[in-house]
Amino acid sequence: MKDLIIIGYGAAGFAALIKANELGIKPVLIGYGPIGGTCINVGCVPSKKLISIAENYAKLRKIFKKDDFPPYFDSFKEKENLVNEMRKTKYEDVISYYDVELIEGKAHFISEREIKVNNLVIEGKKFIIATGSSPKIPNIKGINETGYWTNIEALSPPNRIDSLVILGGGPLGLEFAQLYRRLGVDVALLEYTPLLLPNWEPEISLEARKILEGEGISVITNVIVKEVKKVNEGKIIITNKGEIIADEILIATGRKPNTDDLNLKSANVVLNENNGIKVDDELRTSNSNIFAAGDVIGEKMLEPLAGRQGTIAVENAINNVHKKIDMLSVPQTVFIEPNVSMVGLTENIASRYYKIESRLIRMRDVPKAGILNEEEGFIKMIINKENRKILGVHLVAKNGAEIINEAALAIRMRSTVDDIIDTIHVFPTMSESIRLASLAFYGDINKMSCCI
Repeated sequence: MKDLIIIGYGAAGFAALIKANELGIKPVLIGYGPIGGTCINVGCVPSKKLISIAENYAKLRKIFKKDDFPPYFDSFKEKENLVNEMRKTKYEDVISYYDVELIEGKAHFISEREIKVNNLVIEGKKFIIATGSSPKIPNIKGINETGYWTNIEALSPPNRIDSLVILGGGPLGLEFAQLYRRLGVDVALLEYTPLLLPNWEPEISLEARKILEGEGISVITNVIVKEVKKVNEGKIIITNKGEIIADEILIATGRKPNTDDLNLKSANVVLNENNGIKVDDELRTSNSNIFAAGDVIGEKMLEPLAGRQGTIAVENAINNVHKKIDMLSVPQTVFIEPNVSMVGLTENIASRYYKIESRLIRMRDVPKAGILNEEEGFIKMIINKENRKILGVHLVAKNGAEIINEAALAIRMRSTVDDIIDTIHVFPTMSESIRLASLAFYGDINKMSCCI
């Protein structure tokens, strides 16, 4: 019988492996497909590389005043070098540093303590399920016959295109919309709800739409896609607001947990309303010997969160230390430019539980933003009016992903605006916006000198 079996070798699985060795356990690590999971292969790493390339290409078009530059598809070859390098250094090589039994194949449970992989039955004392997620494809008439892209094809397109329709106004949809537009492709972004990023602060949603439309992306909300068909060399999307013709369709309507092939019923593991694995605050499933981590839970799907969950799941499984993750302080960023980022509660949700105050300051009032000529955006802070503790921070800013980490730490430590004000910040920096937003609760920052 094995002490620990980890199913899945993406971010959560590798974090679990590393922590298991630290605790003196040699785990069995089982994975299927490219090692490293979604993020390194068809997620964060290649997409952010392409976003960087697209930004530079857009700058060249602007410098040379050439809006008719052909779509730049050589960039997709360039990102492969980075993906291959990071897959090797961060995953393939890492295996050699640790004591682990690696098995490549699909695993499924045959009992509460046994799995089967490659016709091999393995019994375990404890299990970590970290099988990740896959694109969720909506039930649209004609979609399968017509064909479509997911993030996988969008990151390694099988053919050159001049026009693209993206279904879904969440983080994935927004990033690919700006990326492809900056590479010279005509883009239309369709969202079912009234707002892009519907679970974010409304000001963020409106600002994101303004950014995309400012770059020539057609954004249409309250859209119901009724049918898609092939037409000549392209595809036609029939909606409640008319028809759109494009070379290709990208499905960006969310992701689903990879639970279907695990035969979880045999393991007495139940699912939640998202078809993910139901866990408690300690990542324990309905089977006390089985834990889950990462996207397979079906809640926030973020690589750093998955990694941290993998670590904590092992600590709780092996040592029963009852560790939990503070979900309130988990930051998120959509890597359009400027970045949109958030951590904590929205104003609407916070107002249900607290007496709140909020302040919004524009990035044009942050000195470093003026220096960089990057004045687009804002930062909004929400606090508990009774004790001044920070409940949420939402921002649109150049390098906003770098700024939001301070806000995440502030919420993690249950800091007040006074704690931020009392912390000296480097001047001039974009992250000084956190302190300026805190000062705004005490007065008009436009009537204050620098470095008050």
